[in-house]
Amino acid sequence: MTEGFVPSESAVRRALRRARDGVALDRTEAETLLHARGEQMDRLLEAASRVRDAGLESIGRPGVVTHSRSVFVPLTKLCRDRCHYCTFATVPGRVPAAFMSPDEVLDVVRRGAELGCTEVLFTLGDRPEARWTAAQEWLEEAGYPDTLSYVRAMSIKVLEETGVLPHLNPGVLSWTDFQRLKPVSASMGMMLETTATRLWSAKGGAHYGSPDKEPAVRLRVLEDAGRSNVPFTTGILIGIGETLEERVDSLFAIRKVARQYGGIQEVIVQNFRAKPDTAMAGMADVEAQELAATVAVARLVLGPKMRIQAPPNLIGGEYELLLRAGIDDWGGVSPLTIDHVNPERPWPQLDELAARTEAAGFRLAERLPIYPEYVRRGEPWLDPRVTGHVAALADPDTGLAVPDPRPVGRPWQEPEVALVGSGRTDLHASIDTEGRTADRRDDFDSVYGDWEELRAQVAAMPSRVAGPGGSGVRPEFATALRHAESDPSGLSDEDSLTLLSASAGAEIDALAALADAVRADVVGDEVTYVVTRNINFTNVCYTGCRFCAFAQRRTDSDAYTLSLDQVGRRAEEAWAVGATEVCMQGGIHPDLPGTAYFDIAAEVKRRAPGLHVHAFSPMEVVNGASRTNLSIRDWLTAAR
Repeated sequence: MTEGFVPSESAVRRALRRARDGVALDRTEAETLLHARGEQMDRLLEAASRVRDAGLESIGRPGVVTHSRSVFVPLTKLCRDRCHYCTFATVPGRVPAAFMSPDEVLDVVRRGAELGCTEVLFTLGDRPEARWTAAQEWLEEAGYPDTLSYVRAMSIKVLEETGVLPHLNPGVLSWTDFQRLKPVSASMGMMLETTATRLWSAKGGAHYGSPDKEPAVRLRVLEDAGRSNVPFTTGILIGIGETLEERVDSLFAIRKVARQYGGIQEVIVQNFRAKPDTAMAGMADVEAQELAATVAVARLVLGPKMRIQAPPNLIGGEYELLLRAGIDDWGGVSPLTIDHVNPERPWPQLDELAARTEAAGFRLAERLPIYPEYVRRGEPWLDPRVTGHVAALADPDTGLAVPDPRPVGRPWQEPEVALVGSGRTDLHASIDTEGRTADRRDDFDSVYGDWEELRAQVAAMPSRVAGPGGSGVRPEFATALRHAESDPSGLSDEDSLTLLSASAGAEIDALAALADAVRADVVGDEVTYVVTRNINFTNVCYTGCRFCAFAQRRTDSDAYTLSLDQVGRRAEEAWAVGATEVCMQGGIHPDLPGTAYFDIAAEVKRRAPGLHVHAFSPMEVVNGASRTNLSIRDWLTAAR
């Protein structure tokens, strides 16, 4: 569809009827409803309100709209991106320093704590050191290798000295970054903004020249947050040049990730507001009816379980309209700091926000940056190192903020306990005689995401079964095979992917024959093996890999953790029967001390010096590096 698409009256009526009846909307119907106005808009808002109300009823909060009392810390306003609507990011000459100092951060957060703020929103530009020498030099002088290391350090300092909970919004993060930052935060966030790639790739687009705004990259961030069990806030920014079709696509993309991983705690629908001195200063603001229609469609697409927010300082006083459209949260509102991203639009006073919410028939309640549903779930959504900080501010019954919260600093530290044997440490032997106590971990139905969504993805995957007779070889496969034959080590990514997609029959046969020939040329016909023993030192893991039947939660009946002595004894037993190697790996146990991997390897070498230690998966390496605050290179060097 094009931007000029106008649905017929009958199409709008049909979509409204399906929305009223609770039928899942497809993309065309969702786009159609974005055109609703007048009496049709009233019906759309009514349908969205009904879905929202059902969701609040199901979680025991009927009629409750939430907000977070926050303090806004713009850690740095330098950024490597060049978004055409942004006045937050600036250049080094316009700020007194590249970053806020620790004293400046703590001063703001302490004053917020005195006013009852439970959230510190760390907002900053994406990786400014990649663009600005001033940022590089500031970090070097302060002793930090990169911006995210400074974010981590300031988060720990805030937790220890104020007790206010960090909500981190540092832009694009990798899976490794999430492992570093999850232990020092209650929640994190990043706006998807849009899936419209052309706004990033084409000159004149809102995100042109901004490497971190590529939609595929940002979607990967949402997925990595889900894989890392991080309670995550995301959302869309409407009115920046996207079509209505692209707007709907963004909502469906968020829904897909939310269903897959269950980690998106909140979706923001934010309306574009033009700012002077920007490339998009001449664009019109999104009008209230369009914003309300988008919120309502977001509610219908995302469903009753999703929390949906509209920033109250950007809506032009249309509180009742947005509540009718299906929001159930006003987001972070600060009694102290301005909205540094939209400094020209002040927050409403909290008393006014409560009054406007109550006038629409709702009650305003204060939450923490991590939503109540995730507070109550605890692990794996909360790292043990911040569980106590969250518990100190959370109502034990509701998961909302305690009445009249007054945060107080408390220690943040890595677990100091040594490896202690616990659980079914005999499982390696008794599995064959006694079997498992249960056939799966207790949270099996939720930890791996929505099973229907997974089935749909699997069904959509291309088949690898060969055609009739199994004799066909695709032209692109034959080309990739020729490239592999002439230069096996120089294959392009494209050729490698083509060969990986080999179908049963002629393609697999040809690929196997070539691989066998390469093997014969490189190593001859001698096949080697090693006498080894697997030592899986713990099966407690909260990562949630979908292929895994090994992982258990610490409370599951088959969970275990070996002590250092038990690890060493198994190494001695292996050496005694002729093994020359032990292969070791375990789950990503949240309570293991930062030195656990070093301690385990050292114990094996102490008890059986002649054994080769083959140990630790890439995920364990990343986990170990993040817990010891070392780079991966330094961690690997120390492990040797």
